[in-house]
Amino acid sequence: MELNKAVLDCMQALRRRLRAEQALDIRLSQPDAINAMLSACLDSTDEHTRELGQRLAQLSDSPYQPAVEVIAPHLPSTTPLVAEAAHAAGSVRIYRGQRVYA
Repeated sequence: MELNKAVLDCMQALRRRLRAEQALDIRLSQPDAINAMLSACLDSTDEHTRELGQRLAQLSDSPYQPAVEVIAPHLPSTTPLVAEAAHAAGSVRIYRGQRVYA
């Protein structure tokens, strides 16, 4: 992918907004900077940040898909009581963005 002035300007504006909004420090020299910015935009609640993410996706030809909650019927669901007990015990870990109760 070619980094031209429009892409870099959009990345810099988005980087500033993400740093202020979510305290993320994404460097433009990172190999996955665009993907990191796009995933952070999906988590954002600010409309302007989401628009900048869509603009970056258009300029960089990267997919930008809003988060859709998927319900997987084959995965067992934990009850809130079990989740609260595990959280109270301090045995909650995050693995690849998912909560793991050990």
